[in-house]
Amino acid sequence: MRENMLKKLVVVLGPTASGKTKMAVKLAKKFNGEIVSADSRQVYKGMDIGTAKPTKKERQGIRHHLIDIIKPNKEFNAAIFKKKAIGTIKNIQRRKRLPFLVGGTGLYIQTIVDNIEFPKVAPNKKLREKLEQKSVKELFRIYKKLDPKGIKEIEKDNKRRLIRAIEVSKISKKPFSEQKRKGKPLFNILEIGIKKSKEEIKKSVEKRIKKMFKMGLENEVKGLVKKYGRVPCLQTIGYQESSPEETSLHTLQFAKRQMTWFKRSKKIQWVKNYQQAKKLIRQFLL
Repeated sequence: MRENMLKKLVVVLGPTASGKTKMAVKLAKKFNGEIVSADSRQVYKGMDIGTAKPTKKERQGIRHHLIDIIKPNKEFNAAIFKKKAIGTIKNIQRRKRLPFLVGGTGLYIQTIVDNIEFPKVAPNKKLREKLEQKSVKELFRIYKKLDPKGIKEIEKDNKRRLIRAIEVSKISKKPFSEQKRKGKPLFNILEIGIKKSKEEIKKSVEKRIKKMFKMGLENEVKGLVKKYGRVPCLQTIGYQESSPEETSLHTLQFAKRQMTWFKRSKKIQWVKNYQQAKKLIRQFLL
């Protein structure tokens, strides 16, 4: 199917604290849109402050999908996300509205943009339990040996993703990165990236983290750990640090890795503000 015959989808991406949500809400208001979140942590119920989940006020009446859809102790991954996101996007299009896929989780966005087909390897409970005992650094070292090319494409502090990549590589006896295939395009896509300087991101991150601690991030973490234990999704930035300084440092390192991921794509059109994004969408919809 030719690209111009496919239904349209706008992607708004960028590193953490770049202002994606604010811009996407404004654009969705302007173009009769709804937002589909592509954030691997905002899917979890109760993980609100540490994931900078948009509040009701921040959503400004715009429908947001794939936020608060699963408990932290339940399995969720890129393959599950892809299935849910495609169904949601098509539903929005059926209702004659414009879907906006918004987030900073590069792999989740790529599953839709490149129609990634994942290896069908069943989970191995015994192997997972064994890997679960290891630290993120140990897991990264194991994965590096199994799939040297794949380490460029994985979030090295994402325990759940590392375990799955090791599991697939070990069981199939093939590197995980070689088993992800691109399928035919699903949608006619415009990818908009929010461009911010390192200084702007640093300032924005530090301001956000201070606000999170003021809002009660430590109590949120304690409550979640008490309820669910140290589940994999809580072994992530914002939920494992002990101070605002440490959280800011890890968040900035994460933002840098996000940008490295996004820079691999030549299809992303980078903008500095809402006006530039609005102009691109207008041209795209003509």
